[in-house]
Amino acid sequence: MRSDHETPALLLGLIGDGIGESLSPTLYENEAAQHGILCLYQRIDLGVLGLGPAQLPELLTAAERFGFAGLNITHPCKQAVIPHLHALSAEARAIGAVNTVVLRNGQRIGHNTDHYGFLQNLREHLGQDHTPRRVVQLGAGGAGVAVADAILRLGASQLSLFDPASERASLLAHALQARFPQAEVKAGGNLARAMHEADGLINATPIGMRKHPGTPLPPDLLEARHWFAEIIYFPLETELLHAARQKGCKTIDGLGMVVHQAARAFELFTDGIQADAQRMANHVAQVLTRHGVIMHTD
Repeated sequence: MRSDHETPALLLGLIGDGIGESLSPTLYENEAAQHGILCLYQRIDLGVLGLGPAQLPELLTAAERFGFAGLNITHPCKQAVIPHLHALSAEARAIGAVNTVVLRNGQRIGHNTDHYGFLQNLREHLGQDHTPRRVVQLGAGGAGVAVADAILRLGASQLSLFDPASERASLLAHALQARFPQAEVKAGGNLARAMHEADGLINATPIGMRKHPGTPLPPDLLEARHWFAEIIYFPLETELLHAARQKGCKTIDGLGMVVHQAARAFELFTDGIQADAQRMANHVAQVLTRHGVIMHTD
């Protein structure tokens, strides 16, 4: 039992594969310090540990026993974690993916803050009044389901989903079409034709991360009239994002999304303490600048 003069503490973590460059530790630890909270944030890298999603039950149990207040969940566990939780927020249930797990009173509660983070990032870059029209999205996995939901909530009239696992894209398209009957949601087809018709492109795949180098589509399908949103933020400039800048596209990197989703998750982990997203963004920019990362302001 702590005394009235003892600094409150918060133990958090991130479960995922290839997360060695994640900015989550500095994001949460610095913001917690601004509120007088001592935060320790641990990366739980499945690749480093030689583990996979099958070990999620053991990892969740260990986190509970060690007193973690919560966990962030990333690729490839955002959907795999759901069967091991006691409850889901309404948003996480509708989206079908979890990126935030609050551990409290013996309960594991799943939330999705990716949806909120992507919405805020897109609005900041394209404008609060911008309504996307025809959008191509690459990736229908854990992050992709939240991003697709967000873009349709913004009013997209057409969403074309592409994923290496074509059945996954078809299932997501069917579910979204039922929830958003005013839009046309389809899976697969001719990617070149879809890009010719689209005004925007979203990469919601892990392709572009250092562990998954390359581009998820041929860069020559991009045209200067397209806007391009990336959800990867390490590296901050993926190969496809660089190609899009060279083409003259309006580009949106993944940093804003991670900051806004983290700010919302911080509030959940602390049972209501509101994070300052702008302060978090400024802190991350300073960290990246110290490491020689060029910050673009498209």
